[in-house]
Amino acid sequence: MNTRKDQLQAFDRLLTIMDELREHCPWDRKQTMETLRHLTIEETYELGDAILDNDLEEVKKELGDVLLHIVFYSKIGSEKKSFDIADVANSICEKLISRHPHIYGDVEVENEEDVKKNWENLKLKEGKKSVLEGVPRSLPALVKASRIQDKVAGVGFDWEEPQQVFEKVKEELEELQEEVNQQNQDLIEAEFGDVLFSMINYARFLNINPENALERTNKKFIKRFQYLEEKAKENKKSLKEMTLEEMDVFWEEAKKA
Repeated sequence: MNTRKDQLQAFDRLLTIMDELREHCPWDRKQTMETLRHLTIEETYELGDAILDNDLEEVKKELGDVLLHIVFYSKIGSEKKSFDIADVANSICEKLISRHPHIYGDVEVENEEDVKKNWENLKLKEGKKSVLEGVPRSLPALVKASRIQDKVAGVGFDWEEPQQVFEKVKEELEELQEEVNQQNQDLIEAEFGDVLFSMINYARFLNINPENALERTNKKFIKRFQYLEEKAKENKKSLKEMTLEEMDVFWEEAKKA
């Protein structure tokens, strides 16, 4: 592995290249924080894909893309005379030190849960009016629900046992079915949201990341459906021409493939 000197030299090289691109490349010179925003989100999702695929070579490349964006935003910030990459790094350093008094102070903790509770309490002391202020508004709903539940659990607003959460899931499912029977679309949507929220909460108690779990199922479904498509093509048929019974034969094969 590289030494700390090598790491610092590589980072300095990236900063130098960023300066050069910003000065000489028409595309890089044109970019703003607003134009980079959607690209940054895309790069973050690509990193997430690489992590889920356990492709470390791809993780390395995607981390480079994300790092470039951090350097890019910092360069724009310096041009606006607002902040630069040193300010960005020092800001997170100061936050990490202040949020870890059990490492850099005299606070004692027994486990990870103590750390999380201290973290949320420290945020409130820093001036935040709500523990939920740190949840980005633009997060996808599933991820947002998970973060909301993590945040409130950090200050003690939580169930005690997984079974309690599972009972809540069943309760929400019953309420959903009641509204389905009444055929009130607005209330059906509301209750469906409650079911999803309770399932995400249950996932937390099972130590499962719901986003990862759903993406795993997505990939499994895609793989099986594409197997089905391939088999249909081998039989010179389109899926529309096949009966559900015929498709089910290949679907069962796909499970074993």
